[in-house]
Amino acid sequence: MAAKSQNDGSLVDVFVTQQESEAMVVHGLLESAGIDSAVISGEAQDVLAGVGSLVIRVTPEHAEEARGLIEEYKNASGSEDEDVEDEELSAEGTQPGD
Repeated sequence: MAAKSQNDGSLVDVFVTQQESEAMVVHGLLESAGIDSAVISGEAQDVLAGVGSLVIRVTPEHAEEARGLIEEYKNASGSEDEDVEDEELSAEGTQPGD
């Protein structure tokens, strides 16, 4: 994990979460797209794991592309959740909105 605790002025924030697992997924997504990223932990996260937030930062020239990829990831994750819910309702014999 490329975690840092200091603020590097040459990088910009593109994603914030309190979940380390989500930060790692987004970090991996960006890295697989060829965008170098850093996972920055707040001081509270350094002292007490799970407390505070994690920030993903990239270089300014990659910020827009990174935000677009993250948005696509969030939209895909949201639609998968809806698909699972629809499948569960269908299995129960009900339809959404009933």
